[in-house]
Amino acid sequence: MTTVFETALKGKHVVIVGGGSGMGKATAELAASLGAKVTISSRNKEKLTAVASEIEGDISVASVDTTDEAAVKAWAASLGEVDHLVISASSAAHGAFAELPTDDLRGMIEAKFIGPYVTAREVLPYLADGASITLFSGVLSRRPSAGATGLGAVNAAVEALTMGLAQELAGKSRVNCISPGMVATEAYAGMPEEAREGMYAQVGGSLPVGRVGRASEIAQAVIMAMTNGFLTGSVLDIDGGHLIKA
Repeated sequence: MTTVFETALKGKHVVIVGGGSGMGKATAELAASLGAKVTISSRNKEKLTAVASEIEGDISVASVDTTDEAAVKAWAASLGEVDHLVISASSAAHGAFAELPTDDLRGMIEAKFIGPYVTAREVLPYLADGASITLFSGVLSRRPSAGATGLGAVNAAVEALTMGLAQELAGKSRVNCISPGMVATEAYAGMPEEAREGMYAQVGGSLPVGRVGRASEIAQAVIMAMTNGFLTGSVLDIDGGHLIKA
């Protein structure tokens, strides 16, 4: 039986910036399984090509460095018409307020806010009627923690951008934001396994659901944001209850 998501996505062009790993990759897999034509993008073309070979369906690769404005402009022009733009590419800089190097903060702002801002702006002329843009923030925007003040502020900026664009692009595109809690992805691959699993257990144990998230669960929320025509200007908290925990 054809699902409402297959009906909404079959043959649609979904562009996922950050589609080479983690939540972006999971979204690419799910969108392709629902019949979408998916383009995955990031800076690493070799990694993208390897990921594309693992996904069944209509998958293409278009590498881009979102911190290079001229490159983003050329990339956007190469895409053709875009039905749904998802920007999950991100960067996180952790450190105490008094100690975090300013260059680390600038790099995070460039990757997590300015990059998505420029990417959405350059794709705008190529958006189809009824298109959607989905951005990514994170739970620290409204539940900040010591050692991540800068990251929380950047997440909040992405959410403000979402709401402003939803108004400014009304009639052209819906704009929403996914705010994940901690999700087990390659983002933590650099940690020793024991430390990583301990972190997952500690954070997950503090949540109402009793565990950290899975990339596939975030992907389900992205698909809903893409296909629900009555949803715009919203921040979807997919965080296992992080915002309401004691």
